[in-house]
Amino acid sequence: MKFNKLVPELGVIDFEKSLKFYTEILGFKVEYSRGDVEREEKEESKKENKFAFISFEGSQFMIDEIIKPNNKENKFITGKLEKPFGRGINFQIEVKDIKPILDRLAKNNYPLHMEVCENWYRKGGFLLGSREFMVLDPEGYLLRFSQDIGKKKV
Repeated sequence: MKFNKLVPELGVIDFEKSLKFYTEILGFKVEYSRGDVEREEKEESKKENKFAFISFEGSQFMIDEIIKPNNKENKFITGKLEKPFGRGINFQIEVKDIKPILDRLAKNNYPLHMEVCENWYRKGGFLLGSREFMVLDPEGYLLRFSQDIGKKKV
């Protein structure tokens, strides 16, 4: 497996719920994981957090359990964590076909944040088309699934 040069790491409180959402509902694959394993010292403070590196059609994420969400010693936490996480960012995930994902979300009664729509984005003298929808993951990260529908002249 080739690692992308940019791989977002999503801090989560409910690791099992998040992992189930990404793998069982959206269809991501776990490339590798570690989880809840005590190190040799057997001390509670040395417990490893749960972690999974996941991928879907070339997109990659890391999901990392946040054990002490508002601990000032956690170098990855820059402020107080409040849901929804990831405010101000959406992750665009390009896929071949959005329909299977939509079907799995519907089967699991999982709500969409934005219904399916077609958008055309200008790039020079062309418009690039995409069919897309958005969904919030269990922690509140905004995911935008996008399917290419071609290009046309402006």
